[in-house]
Amino acid sequence: MINNMRNKILGVALCTAGMLAVSSCGDYLETSSPSTVTAELAVSSIDGCQTTLEGAYTNFHQVLRDQIFGNNLFYATDAAGSDIERHGGEQNTGRLQIETFYNGGDPSIISTFNVLQGLNNSDDATAYAKLYGIIPTMNILTDGITDAMLADPKDGKAYGEIYGQAVCMKATCYRELIKWYGDVFSVFTLHDNPTAFTSRLDIYDKVIAELQKAKDLCPELTATNKNKFTKQYAYALLGRIALEAASYQTYRLDVTPASRLERHPDYTDAHGAAYARPTNYKSYYDIAYDAFKWVAENPAGATFDANDYTTFFTDLHQPDGSFAGESIFEDENVQGSSTTGNCERPYAIGRPATSSNKFGVCKSYGQCRINPAFYYGVFDPKDIRRDVACVVTGSYLKAGTKGIRDDLAAAGYDGKGCCYEVILGFNMKTAADGAGIACGKFDENRQVEPYITKQRMSGINAPYMRISEVYLGLAEAALMKTSPDQSTANAYYNKTHQRAGLGTKNGVTLEDVVDERGFEFAAEGDRRWTLIRTGFIGKKVQAIRDLTKKMIDGLKADGKYTFENGNTIGNYIYYKGVDPSALGMKSRVTPATPENMRVAGFEPANDTEAAQFPGWRGQHDWDYYKNPSKAEFKNSNIAIKGLFTNITTTPDGYYQKPWGKAIVDQEETNGFYYKDLFKGWDCKSAPIYLVPLSENALIGGFKNGYDFTSFK
Repeated sequence: MINNMRNKILGVALCTAGMLAVSSCGDYLETSSPSTVTAELAVSSIDGCQTTLEGAYTNFHQVLRDQIFGNNLFYATDAAGSDIERHGGEQNTGRLQIETFYNGGDPSIISTFNVLQGLNNSDDATAYAKLYGIIPTMNILTDGITDAMLADPKDGKAYGEIYGQAVCMKATCYRELIKWYGDVFSVFTLHDNPTAFTSRLDIYDKVIAELQKAKDLCPELTATNKNKFTKQYAYALLGRIALEAASYQTYRLDVTPASRLERHPDYTDAHGAAYARPTNYKSYYDIAYDAFKWVAENPAGATFDANDYTTFFTDLHQPDGSFAGESIFEDENVQGSSTTGNCERPYAIGRPATSSNKFGVCKSYGQCRINPAFYYGVFDPKDIRRDVACVVTGSYLKAGTKGIRDDLAAAGYDGKGCCYEVILGFNMKTAADGAGIACGKFDENRQVEPYITKQRMSGINAPYMRISEVYLGLAEAALMKTSPDQSTANAYYNKTHQRAGLGTKNGVTLEDVVDERGFEFAAEGDRRWTLIRTGFIGKKVQAIRDLTKKMIDGLKADGKYTFENGNTIGNYIYYKGVDPSALGMKSRVTPATPENMRVAGFEPANDTEAAQFPGWRGQHDWDYYKNPSKAEFKNSNIAIKGLFTNITTTPDGYYQKPWGKAIVDQEETNGFYYKDLFKGWDCKSAPIYLVPLSENALIGGFKNGYDFTSFK
């Protein structure tokens, strides 16, 4: 049985395109031992090595899109499971149980959770199978490329670049496996024969050792190779993994002995697991500090616009063939391609839109929604990032429906023919029909020419690593390493903080850095994992619960609630269809909120301000290349009033939209906005955030932990 497991994981096959790893459990269940396909054969030429690596890149980018950075696990948890982000418009589906830590560790949920049904997977399509399908190919390269080959005066540099990228890919796969599944098994060479799960601490050590050896062999980062692993990525990945190795996670005590762990004092053990960090955590922070510092001082092709936060997201929306300046690694997508254009991230967490019928942006589901109390009460009103991360409007084709765009409905127009801007109400619907505040960072309206034929093919790249993460990772490591470096922590924290329009801060703390990451990467799926690994998950979840309850209680009692930062949410907001060109605006797609409007409780004084605030919204300039012959097209955008103040009388020419009242109504109807917020979790038990393995992945005596059972 163990040999069967070994064959299952290590099985490889020669394809006409080169040596490629199989990509699913089913593909390699019956594959023979790789002894017949030697590492020497795979690395007998530079071309053979490069072909093998390129095939693995194809598989890796597919895993990013479909499993861990756009859809599936990312879609079910990272994009929707923190104090900032949550799902919207649906309840009681299997994947949402992971988001809430399985209803706070409810034994009946944990013991019956079927991962294949819960994530709408087949066994071959799990992230676990896909990632372990890539690792054996990387082992072929790392086993086969010898020190002598690396030292060869003719081909050594080329072999070194391939070797370094192979190590980076293997390390990235293990990083994702540990993040999602916890303790897994260790296969770092073609001859490894695992008989039990390995403590993630041991896997981290192996990954770190390989990266330390290989990081300087990778090619230098340029403006054009950000879809490949480079020297800057290798160092940044080393920092990321070392940071995570140092951090709090929920450990299986039957795999990692308690003697190697330091439990978090505020959390209790649960389901045979402890929420803890390694006793030698500071040594990992030392490694992270050195790695991040090197990248910060040697960014090569990664740039940082210190004056404008929106530059990075503007870059992401540029046509194919370009990468964002701030990126270190991007998941590249090709617009309109059926193989490399499956852009799950813009579809799953982009600015919501209904289907276009070829007269507007394609459907965007908008799984990632923003907790309204966070939007109103936690973001600093001066922070330019708020209105880039969080958007209150979406795109709608058939806008002329009562309750969607009452101005068009009153005119008897059904909206067919182009896309209109609409308020994202707080009802329990999906896409642009409602579901609340959403993410504005990935918006097909901002592309030069959106792809309007079919959804999920926008061509917007997904940023997997960028320089701002390096800065904030360095700030964190500087505070936590063996000999803390406060000045470095201050300096790199302030690079993002100052760019957001918030000035500078001295004496920053770990919580400051954690919160800064929340604002910097809001609605991108970073927050959940950051809170888990830093130990702040319970504190922040409890805080947003408390703030949400105060908001709802205030709305119920007074029809409004004013937060400590000066923003007020009222029962209603008001909108009006407007023609941006008639208001003197340069484009239907608006820039970020002007600085003079980034103040607490701002209320637009006229239609022009109301059409620009909040910023970073609007509609694509469809008449630039496709001009439907509809007069109503001129009123594609909307002006908004009463968003951060309480207005009790409808302004002239505007239409009323339930806002805070809709939150209260939904809470009273189904408990969505407060009662379901990490439903069942006491903020003190070890969070069970991990994903169980299916039965097919557990042959050979391997067993799920955390009280999970197995399902075929």
